[in-house]
Amino acid sequence: MSDPFALFRDWLAAAEASEPNDANAVCVATTTADGFPSARMVLLKGLDARGFTFYTNEESRKGQDLLGNPRAALCFHWKSLRRQVRVEGAVERVTAAESDAYFASRSRGSRIAAVASEQSRPLPSRAEYVRRIAEVEARYPAEDVPRPAHWGGFRVVPTAIEFWQDMPYRRHDRLVFARAGEGWTTGRLYP
Repeated sequence: MSDPFALFRDWLAAAEASEPNDANAVCVATTTADGFPSARMVLLKGLDARGFTFYTNEESRKGQDLLGNPRAALCFHWKSLRRQVRVEGAVERVTAAESDAYFASRSRGSRIAAVASEQSRPLPSRAEYVRRIAEVEARYPAEDVPRPAHWGGFRVVPTAIEFWQDMPYRRHDRLVFARAGEGWTTGRLYP
């Protein structure tokens, strides 16, 4: 196969058919501008020929990391399938229109939480967060909750994608795609 995105879609479809929860969950690793790493789980919300997209509060730790050092690594792990996909690449912000469209597709409760949360900042108490949620609900009693300016999407534009398949006796299969101009080169790695 010469298209890593097609292969990824096949593997994701298999995961969606077998994983009990969030087959689109992915670990995102970032670093601060001076190199301190951090990793956390997010949900993949878009995939096309440009890359892998997720959304977050841009003022969060991951948002600030990505704005200060626009590179990231992703790791999908589907234990029941004994598969993993690693992605490395540059990061770009998605357009405001893309962020608006995705934000509008979220449940009202999720939109309210995004407005109420000062993600990654110290929270004095759970009661304070509950109070802020009630405040936002009162401010927007109808379904329309606008996307905050600090909330948006990031796209990891891959320079490398590795597909790892577990095999008996540690004879795993590791297929690597590396960006080469407009296309990809492929090769295998020892397990």
